[in-house]
Amino acid sequence: MTRARWTMAVLVAVMVAAALAWTFLRTPAEPAPPPGPAATVLGWTPDIALLAGDGVGGMRDGAGAQARFADPYGLALDAQGVLYVADGGDNNRIRRVYPDGRVDTLAGQGEGWRDGPALQAQFNTPSSIALDAAGNVFVADTGNHVIRRIGTDGNVTTIAGDGTAGYVDGPAAQARFDGPMGVAVDTAGRVYVADTWNDRIRVIETDGQVRTLAGGDAPGNVDGAGVGARLDTPVALALDGHGNLLVADMLNNAVRRLAPDGTVDTLLADGSLLNGPMALAVTHDNVVYISDFDGKVVQLTAQGHVLALGGAEPQPRFSRPAGLALDAEGGLYLSDAASYRVHRVRALTAGATPAPALIGPAADAPLPDTGGRWPLAPQLGWHEVVGTLGEVRGNFSGESRHHLHDGFDIRGDVGQTVLAIADGKVSSPFSSWSVGGQGEGFSLDRLRYIHMKVGRDARDRAFDARWPQLRDLDGKLERVRVRRGTRFKAGDALGSINRMAHVHLSVGAGGFQRNAVALGFVDYADSFAPRITEVALLDDRDQPIKAGPGGRVEIPRQGPGVQIVVEAWDQVDNNLPRRRLGAYQVGYQILDAASTPLPGYEQPRFNIVFNRMPRENSATVVAYAPDSGITVHGSAVTRFRYLVTNIVRDGLVETGRWQPDALPAGEYVIRASARDYSGNEAVGVRELKVTLLP
Repeated sequence: MTRARWTMAVLVAVMVAAALAWTFLRTPAEPAPPPGPAATVLGWTPDIALLAGDGVGGMRDGAGAQARFADPYGLALDAQGVLYVADGGDNNRIRRVYPDGRVDTLAGQGEGWRDGPALQAQFNTPSSIALDAAGNVFVADTGNHVIRRIGTDGNVTTIAGDGTAGYVDGPAAQARFDGPMGVAVDTAGRVYVADTWNDRIRVIETDGQVRTLAGGDAPGNVDGAGVGARLDTPVALALDGHGNLLVADMLNNAVRRLAPDGTVDTLLADGSLLNGPMALAVTHDNVVYISDFDGKVVQLTAQGHVLALGGAEPQPRFSRPAGLALDAEGGLYLSDAASYRVHRVRALTAGATPAPALIGPAADAPLPDTGGRWPLAPQLGWHEVVGTLGEVRGNFSGESRHHLHDGFDIRGDVGQTVLAIADGKVSSPFSSWSVGGQGEGFSLDRLRYIHMKVGRDARDRAFDARWPQLRDLDGKLERVRVRRGTRFKAGDALGSINRMAHVHLSVGAGGFQRNAVALGFVDYADSFAPRITEVALLDDRDQPIKAGPGGRVEIPRQGPGVQIVVEAWDQVDNNLPRRRLGAYQVGYQILDAASTPLPGYEQPRFNIVFNRMPRENSATVVAYAPDSGITVHGSAVTRFRYLVTNIVRDGLVETGRWQPDALPAGEYVIRASARDYSGNEAVGVRELKVTLLP
């Protein structure tokens, strides 16, 4: 090619390229595809905010902070951010919580089974709820054994179940369920039901037919196809992005998956991670949020990893997180049924400090109305008290400071009938436990009765039909299954005392137990002044600091400080002299050599007060010093050695020491104080002389 031709070819190529570039620049670019939802953040630090509920059980619509619920259970969230709440207990309503926290009633008035206009309809212990694409609300009406729908037209109808507990597939109006608690709706309009006490998963087809998808004629833990699978007390359902139905399989401590082809497998089954899963919510990318009976909230990733939220230390745990729902931004909504509150839980902003979480029932919430009754006959006459709230308890492995006593013990004869002290309704799906064990017990609303044969006499015969018994093929009693929603009256028989020879009565939500003495038992009296038997000091290795000449204990002004130990015990009127009980509150003062309180110590610092149980497992060793409890095999005497420089009070648990570095060297006095619930001041060896070294 000649140079001229080569030059011309280059010019043509340049012109073509320029034209193409100009055309490209003039042609509008295709719009970028919209970004998809952000991936769910894992392991986030929760910021827990109160959305509605003042922590007192009741019925009140209005502003969120003043609203009241009786048993806020299942949750569902619509596209406008309105949260629907199934409120059981004595309310039996479906409530709505708006984004600003305002609460109103969508449907229900009084306990019963009545269809019709929403505000005239009646429910009985509604549990889970779900929404379909059109905005209809579906309700697992547990106490009526039916599934209900609140239509967008404002009418309530029964879509399946004849109101009788049982198990029947077929046309919806003739079908039978047994205490159904879970409900979910797919995009095609099929309604799935966790038929709790039938241990089955059922579906209500769009043509009105009810059929069984999974589960057999007895509880169990078996993966497999359809009715060959076994579940144990399924309580909640959620659909994932692949059309799988996830099941909170409560008494298997498992999350199960029912695939569209009818096979059941297990996503998660680990008793160390879950203790009775109660509610589920699934994100767009199939991360599952799970709440459990212990008050935890965990994430289960699509890869099977489990990360704790909400209930992980140092975050406080909820009392009974019964419902979960998610918004479009990944915010989590949680109903804490035993605390009468609804919370919004979001990821804490990086670098921010969470505000103190308002968790648990209100500290001053009224106690159950017991009329002063005792749980044994005569209900309006005196009984011997053998244990009080906060006492140190050991285990059977040699640990004398294993746990704190969370209730009130009343002595009784083996086989004696245990009686309800107040009217109540079973709110928990796990209301009885440990059949045949020494810790067997029963939960009735806010009261727990322990150390008895639940629902049966001394010969294991059920009192009545409210106490269904599950027996194995050999006739051995395996479980007493009391349905959520079952009612009892004060004075009804609840069980018979087992070999422990006393009734343990616990008051309040788990982890937030109150002191049962406040119930005001008839003829209960305490005029006995608590006894203080020793005041001592421990060094930073928990070793006693011995007294020197003159009975004085020498301690350095500098260093890590010391722990002050007060050994004390109490009695109540008419008890046997050997019945030593724990003190209600214990504290100390610092005095100068002339026994004048130093500034800030004019009144005792009562750091140990057993008005409410703490949730932390560490509370026992924070409240009590070594050598507390029953430390000698065969001894009947419990030693109560309180670490009064620590704090166990109002549900708080904090460690501390007396650090006297701000005081001048010299002689001082530590004075111990203790009181019982009746206000009697302790007597005995109350003072310890100390010398602060230069």
